[in-house]
Amino acid sequence: MKTKTPQDTRILALADPVAAGLGLEIVRVRVMSGKKQRLQIMTDRLDGTGVDVDDCARLSRGLSDVFEVEDPVSGEYDLEISSPGIDRPLTTLAHFARWDGYEAKIELDRMVEGRKRFRGMLAGVEDGNVLLDMDGEEDTALIPFDWIADAKLVLTDALIEADLKARGGNAPAQTEGDE
Repeated sequence: MKTKTPQDTRILALADPVAAGLGLEIVRVRVMSGKKQRLQIMTDRLDGTGVDVDDCARLSRGLSDVFEVEDPVSGEYDLEISSPGIDRPLTTLAHFARWDGYEAKIELDRMVEGRKRFRGMLAGVEDGNVLLDMDGEEDTALIPFDWIADAKLVLTDALIEADLKARGGNAPAQTEGDE
């Protein structure tokens, strides 16, 4: 899920060692077409505490040196290094384990019980499966990680509060009318 195309996979193979050397992980790689191609690389700290502008700049400089030699994208392109954001994509089993207890949307590469999209509370991982508690379902769903085409956290108050706490801030006070 970190990549979608063979080109993305090649870029990931080049970017992973550079990121690891900086204490970062590559969350996702995408080459996007347009008037000018855009190479988007999402990164996070290995401990999951979030990156800042300096982390992104360091990774950008390191990757620019490697990409200049390897030339993984034909033609002109813009390199965009960013944080995965609060409602981040989940691209490894470790991400699903780290965000246990938070709401996620998961899309499969195949139909299961007549649908491909599922939403619920992450309940950990077990033997290569993602565990998901869904509203109205008595049992926890076991979703094979290999079947997941796309997954991301859902932006909720609990997720925002956890993000603020991880960054050393305080959650905003709830005001009248907030639900």
